Amino acid sequence: QVQLLESGGGSVQAGGSLTLSCAASVDTDTTYCMAWFRQTPGKEREGVATILTVKTTYADSVKGRFTISQDSSSNTVYLQMNSLKPEDTAIYYCAAGRPLYGYFTRYCPSDKNDYQSWGQGTQVTVSS
Repeated sequence: QVQLLESGGGSVQAGGSLTLSCAASVDTDTTYCMAWFRQTPGKEREGVATILTVKTTYADSVKGRFTISQDSSSNTVYLQMNSLKPEDTAIYYCAAGRPLYGYFTRYCPSDKNDYQSWGQGTQVTVSS
């Protein structure tokens, strides 16, 4: 089980930026899919972004505004969030999971149930 610790949440006005960090207890660079999910009250936890080595995916709602990256030297995954909107307000969770295998390729699952390790969550609030 990978231990994950998020930080960097907070409050910001619309149009502003925040960077979330997720420190992992093991080297995740080539072994795990790392992902950011978010959840608001009464809604399902939704995927925001994933990264596996250098391959990244993004939800349509954040494409062009959010960037996921990782620093293998510190086992840390980041989510740079720019041009924030009020609808980005949520608790953001970092997750780690085993990649899925296709034909000569690996890819990150989109289903939250395929992620085995979760951080405690960090609140992001965007005011209009």
